[in-house]
Amino acid sequence: MNNKLSRFISPGIAAVALVFGLVTIVSGGKVLFGGEAAREAAGNYMPFVVGFNFLAGFAYVAAAVGLARGRPWAGRLALGIAAATAFVFVYFGLFVLSGAPFEMRTVGALTLRTALWAGIAWFAWRQAGGHRVR
Repeated sequence: MNNKLSRFISPGIAAVALVFGLVTIVSGGKVLFGGEAAREAAGNYMPFVVGFNFLAGFAYVAAAVGLARGRPWAGRLALGIAAATAFVFVYFGLFVLSGAPFEMRTVGALTLRTALWAGIAWFAWRQAGGHRVR
């Protein structure tokens, strides 16, 4: 990737990851630790999905900091986040196929999270020179 373009895009991606992480922590925390009204507003949520997302939010923040500082481990963390989210998505799908009640917004949220972190991992890999065959 062009170095000039990269210097512009990298902080933007780190900022998106940071905001996404903070929003995830707050929204997941409200459902997990808020009152009954917060749980009712979440509808037919699956506690393991909300719990995973809440904890993943902290990993999102760590990855954002690493990305902003150009740390090589940040790309590996982003890939790990994408893989773990995809695993939770598959696990969620098994519950849905078994007939468990669910919210369609969970499908959308997991799709967004998986795609976003796969994209961030791809970008970080490209930044690290992964596009060059050595």
